[in-house]
Amino acid sequence: MTPTSTTQDTVAHLNPGHWAQANRLLIRKAIAEFSHERLLTPKQQPDGRYAVHSDDGATAYRFAARHLALDHWLIDPATLTRERAGEPLPLDALDLVLEFRTSLNLSDEILPVYLEEIGSTLASAAYRLAHRTHSAPELAAADFQTIEAGMFEGHPCFVANNGRLGFDSAEFHAYAPETGAPVHLTWLAARRDRATFTACADLDYEQLIAGELGETERAALAQRLTDQGLNPDDYYLLPTHPWQWQNKISVTFAAEVAQRHLVYLGTSEDRYRAQQSIRTFFNQDHPEKHYVKTALSVLNMGFVRGLSARYMRVTPAINDWLYELLANDDVLARYGFGILRERAAIGYHHRHFEEAAKKGSSYLKMLAALWRESPVPTLAPGQRLATMASLLHADPEGPSLVGGLIRESGLPAEQWLRRYVDAYLIPVVHCAYAHDLMFMPHGENVILVLENGVPVRILMKDLAEEIALLNEDAELPEDVERIRFPTPREDIWPLTVFTDVFDCFFRFLNGHLVNDGLLDEDTFWRTVAEAVADYQRSVPELAEKFQRYDLFAAGFHRVCLNRLQLKNNQQMVNIEEPDEDESHLVGQLDNPLADHRPAPAEAQSSGS
Repeated sequence: MTPTSTTQDTVAHLNPGHWAQANRLLIRKAIAEFSHERLLTPKQQPDGRYAVHSDDGATAYRFAARHLALDHWLIDPATLTRERAGEPLPLDALDLVLEFRTSLNLSDEILPVYLEEIGSTLASAAYRLAHRTHSAPELAAADFQTIEAGMFEGHPCFVANNGRLGFDSAEFHAYAPETGAPVHLTWLAARRDRATFTACADLDYEQLIAGELGETERAALAQRLTDQGLNPDDYYLLPTHPWQWQNKISVTFAAEVAQRHLVYLGTSEDRYRAQQSIRTFFNQDHPEKHYVKTALSVLNMGFVRGLSARYMRVTPAINDWLYELLANDDVLARYGFGILRERAAIGYHHRHFEEAAKKGSSYLKMLAALWRESPVPTLAPGQRLATMASLLHADPEGPSLVGGLIRESGLPAEQWLRRYVDAYLIPVVHCAYAHDLMFMPHGENVILVLENGVPVRILMKDLAEEIALLNEDAELPEDVERIRFPTPREDIWPLTVFTDVFDCFFRFLNGHLVNDGLLDEDTFWRTVAEAVADYQRSVPELAEKFQRYDLFAAGFHRVCLNRLQLKNNQQMVNIEEPDEDESHLVGQLDNPLADHRPAPAEAQSSGS
């Protein structure tokens, strides 16, 4: 399927059967997540089922559900019905948005764009339904990139999570991660006096390019410059998303192209695969080579997915600092925790836009790229990789990928869970307590290293843009200062664990294990609590911090991500200039670890 194709094949997955199933599944998710965020309020009916009613009270959605910890709604999609004035109606996610527009606080400006995002999310779901090649348990045993393309769900919390506004139907087939299509990146030459290249201390530009491109390809690209009377030494090679070149750079940067400040050189010899983050590519032909992350000016899940040339400049320096900090931590070494460094970055500076556009504008994020380490060279014999997001993948009929891993391991579900929690949660918690370092450890940012279906360690990625140092006194190099955030209130500090891990990941993982009958939820949360307690006992020197920032607290803020997107789906938050608006914090969630608080050490010793 080529990006220029206009054949009927590009919409073959859009048929009544797949569309109806996609709507049923998305409505299940919408009701569950909007209820979790207190935008909707399910009421239990005399028959034990639940119902939510539209803003005008005339339309009812009825369903069977289990209400789990963290206000999680485990809805049986097969039981979902919709009726108005007693008459049954088809399930239609676009109708649902309109019927609850007041409850969802959708403005007249945001509503049409949000509807477009919902429609695109449904289309992506229909494609996945039409092209499933593995059941979820089968996918558990598949290779890294098959898993990456095979997952059914995007972000577990966001309802409109596959908007990708800007792709046409053929471009969807060419560039969406679920299609698994090979992509040849576009090579541009960027004048060195208009671009910034930076790299980690152990790497320079020539070393990077020599490692990424073969000698023949490098010579061919240089020849294309000399054929135009240009000196290759005056340019950097800049990898670009093909969509970005065709739709943005060749048009919006036309003056730069005309004046040979930017030169089109052709496409990469290596084939790449788009990852779940859409704009990041894995080298399919040479998996040991770097990932390449590119700017992509499409609207997806609350942001235009550009890359800032200014932001990219200090990315390698931040990664150098982070790598050195973590490499000297014996606790992290014991858990095998690692990071995938962003080792080099390049950004093009468009003089006119940099003079005209305000800080954070999408016009300043159109042309940049970075190179990130591949996890493949880190593997030992018998190990394989999987994105952690896959643990939340399940078939529409119910069976989950995590259930497949547990069966492969041969371990009881409780033991498997403990091994996973030790590999993932404990390093994240330790970085927070020992270093005041907060990651954004959601599923797409974490790579699992598996042995016989068991997670033995994790690799964290997407670092420079998504870490924060909550320490006002720590000494930092000037180029790393960007990651320092003012020390927040004590009730905000632990939210990186409470929200990103407990609410945005464990809440769903617990639901899958409960739904599959593999584990009851009390055992799930007790296992998590025991892992945290064992870690805390192993590092008594951090006891004061454990008490100050208590992971066993009775409750924590309910962070409502959909509320952010419903309020502004063009830019949910300004990463470069975050404000203090707390409208997305709505009440409290009961902390499921509170019931499993470890007994004080004194009580333990006196009872032994």
